[in-house]
Amino acid sequence: MTTPGRLSRFRKPPLVTIPAEIVAVADYEALARERLDDNAWAYLSGGSADEITLRANRDAFDGLSLITRVFGDFTGTSGTHGTLFGQTLDYPVLLAPVAYHKLAHEDGELATALGAAAARAGFIVSTHSSIPLEDIARTAQTPLWFQLYFKTDRGFTRELVQRAEAAGYRALVVTADAPVNTMRNREQRAQFHLPPGIEAANLRGLPPAAAHRLDENALCGGMMAAAPTWKDVEWLRSLTKLPVIIKGVMSPEDALLAAQHGAAGIVVSNHGGRTLDTACASLHALPRIADALDGRLPLLLDGGIRRGTDILKALALGASAVLIGRPYVYGLATAGAVGVAHVLNILRAELEVAMALTGCPTLEKVNRSVLWRT
Repeated sequence: MTTPGRLSRFRKPPLVTIPAEIVAVADYEALARERLDDNAWAYLSGGSADEITLRANRDAFDGLSLITRVFGDFTGTSGTHGTLFGQTLDYPVLLAPVAYHKLAHEDGELATALGAAAARAGFIVSTHSSIPLEDIARTAQTPLWFQLYFKTDRGFTRELVQRAEAAGYRALVVTADAPVNTMRNREQRAQFHLPPGIEAANLRGLPPAAAHRLDENALCGGMMAAAPTWKDVEWLRSLTKLPVIIKGVMSPEDALLAAQHGAAGIVVSNHGGRTLDTACASLHALPRIADALDGRLPLLLDGGIRRGTDILKALALGASAVLIGRPYVYGLATAGAVGVAHVLNILRAELEVAMALTGCPTLEKVNRSVLWRT
C-alpha cells in the first residue's frame, strides 16, 4: 500500500478510475504532468540536447498517409494475433524497457506488469528497473523479456543474464546505442537525481567502474575504450539459449552485422530521441533496414508511437511489432496498472479499426500497399 508520507515526490496521487475524457493515448500526457514533479518529468519525458529527434519520431508518422480500401472480405480468419521468437502475441505491441518506474508510480514495475497482464501484452524489463527482476517475474502474469546493458564488469553482466534466465524471462534485449552518457539538457536543467528509496535494484553489488584515463586521446573520457563490441554479442550468445535481440540499430550496415553475429532480431530505435540529437526518426530508418535484411530477421520499432495508425504504418514498412515507452509511463503515472492497461487497449482498438479500413484482415496482409506514395 502507498503511504501518504511517501508521496512527496508526486504532485498528485494516481487516479483510481479513468476519466471519461481520456479517449486517446495523448490525453494521458497532461494528466501525468500534473502528477509528477519537475525532477521525474525531466527524466521520463525529455530527450537529448534540443530534442529535435524526439520530435522527429512523432512527425515521421504524421507525415505518412494511409490508403483506405472498401468492400474487403473479412469472413475468414482475421485479427491482430501473431508470433514472434516462438511466442504468441495477441497484438503486435510490447512495453519498451524504461528505467525507474517508481519515478512514475509508487508500485513501480509491479504495477506496470499488472497492467500489461490485464491487456495481454509483453513487457521488457530494464536493467535499471527500480524493483529487482526476480520480484517482477514472481508477480507477473505476462511474458517478460529482459533488457540488458553490458557492464564494464563482464562477470556481473553474466550474472544478470543468468538471473534473468533463471527467473523465466523469454528473451534478452541488448541496448546497443547508449555506450556513453548523452547530453540530456532537460535533465541537466532540472538537476535530475534519483529520490531517496529509488535505485537500479538489479545493480546492487556492482563493483564501481574503474577510473578512465583523461588525456587527449581518450574519447568521451575514455569510456569508449570499455564499450561493448560485436565480440561481446557473440560472448553473450555463448552464455544463454534465450534469443538475443539488438536494440538501437539505425543503419542497414549494422543490421547486417547483427545478422552475421547471430542476433535473433533487431529493434530499430534511436532510444526515443534520448541519445544522438538530430539523428533521423526511427520510422525513416525502418524501410532501409527491412530492404537490406530482406526478411532474415524480425524487426521491431520504437519511437513516436501514439496511435493505432502508427502501428499499422510501422508494420507496413517492415516491422513485426512495435514497442511503446512514454505512452505507458504516462498511463502508469496517471492511474497505475489501470492506466497502463488502458493505454494498451486504446492502441489495440485503434489498430483493429485501421486494419479494417485499409482492407487488412490479418497482420500478414499489412504491407506497403496501404501507404500513400506521391
